[in-house]
Amino acid sequence: MRFKFQGIPVTNRRTTAAALAGLMLFAAGPAMAAGLTAQEKKLVAASAAEEARSLALLEKLVNINSGTLNLAGVTKVGAILQDELKGVGFDVKWIPMEKAGRAGHIVATHKGSGRGKRMLLIGHFDTVFEPDSPFQTYVRRGDIAEGPGVNDMKGGLVIMIGALRAMQAAGTLKDADIVIVLTGDEERAGLPISVSRADLVAAAKTSDMALEFESLAREDGKDMASIARRSSTDWTIKVSAKSGHSSGVFGDGAGYGAAYEMARILDGFRREAREVNATFNVGFMAAGATAEINATETGAAATGKNNIIAGQAVAQGDLRTLSNAQTDSIHAKMKAIVDQSLVGAKAEIEFGEGGYPAMAPTEGSRKLLGKLNEVNRDLGLEPMAELDPLKRGAGDIGFVGDLLPGLIGFGSAGEGSHAAGETMDLKSLDRQTKRAALFMSRMAKP
Repeated sequence: MRFKFQGIPVTNRRTTAAALAGLMLFAAGPAMAAGLTAQEKKLVAASAAEEARSLALLEKLVNINSGTLNLAGVTKVGAILQDELKGVGFDVKWIPMEKAGRAGHIVATHKGSGRGKRMLLIGHFDTVFEPDSPFQTYVRRGDIAEGPGVNDMKGGLVIMIGALRAMQAAGTLKDADIVIVLTGDEERAGLPISVSRADLVAAAKTSDMALEFESLAREDGKDMASIARRSSTDWTIKVSAKSGHSSGVFGDGAGYGAAYEMARILDGFRREAREVNATFNVGFMAAGATAEINATETGAAATGKNNIIAGQAVAQGDLRTLSNAQTDSIHAKMKAIVDQSLVGAKAEIEFGEGGYPAMAPTEGSRKLLGKLNEVNRDLGLEPMAELDPLKRGAGDIGFVGDLLPGLIGFGSAGEGSHAAGETMDLKSLDRQTKRAALFMSRMAKP
């Protein structure tokens, strides 16, 4: 018997299945170019088929609190991810991080043909929302999902897994040489960094490129590509000075006090230490007869009176740069300014050990973006322009940015990361899964 299915003539069950597969490919992306091979068309269809499973996994992960300091929660989410990666044929290891005061990391390896590019996939499974946060639950409202870490970056994790599952289904994963490093402390790196990022750096040294699955950036409704991330390091200034009766301030005997010395230093930073693409912020400051930073480094307290010259001052802030060489340059400028003390005062500056290095833009990364835009073309997607690095924060890829080229932003689109009400645009799930799966499949070829 002959009949029609959605306008397609069908004569038996076998052709019905073929028609359905064809419809899946048609729905897989707008106006897909003829540049896709038969296997790549199968890959795109397999990517689309992952959406329902990915949504279920997303809800499961978001509803488990994995704030960085909730070691049990981080470990629980890590166990789920380990099972997912084992399911696509990865050799998976849990790396405990007790020495750094954190739960642990996942390092997963897939051996391919050895003929394509060796890929390092980077992500994290901790969030900024600890168990005492009132923001704890996944909620879906149409095409928007809300929940702690839904966009930063549990959405990126399900995209990564969905892409790998699609590659496995289409037969493109078998050739891919991939190592995955998922950290359990990206939002608050464990110390010493030499321990907490040792596995990430080691993986980079045996890879050809890095792909970070953190959030996709968008501007004016367009997907943007990131090939750079600025650094994030902290600094602390402490000033001690002669204290005494305020009537003697500015004199050769009493000097200027700690408050004026701190003001001189910070204004000197503003006037003399600035460089293009670099910013430094003063998070908090205090001055008085006594001044001290609190134990959690979330503020400071001061004591004193208006007729006493300030004997102590403290300030803390951050520095963000586009390259590690720029970090060194600004550190030198800041130190030189600190060393020019006013009469009666002495200041010192310390730069924190737990910061994130920069990933500077390189031609190698731009070439990878060119390859990604070939994928966009063949999926019928608009080309992705480079995002201004001033609009992107620091991340784990910065620890390996000097070792290999990379791309940032294979994760989900969304808004409000790190704040209650954080959301993910669920429409980006299918698009990003296809984009990642096709890009990695092509990179796996000789």
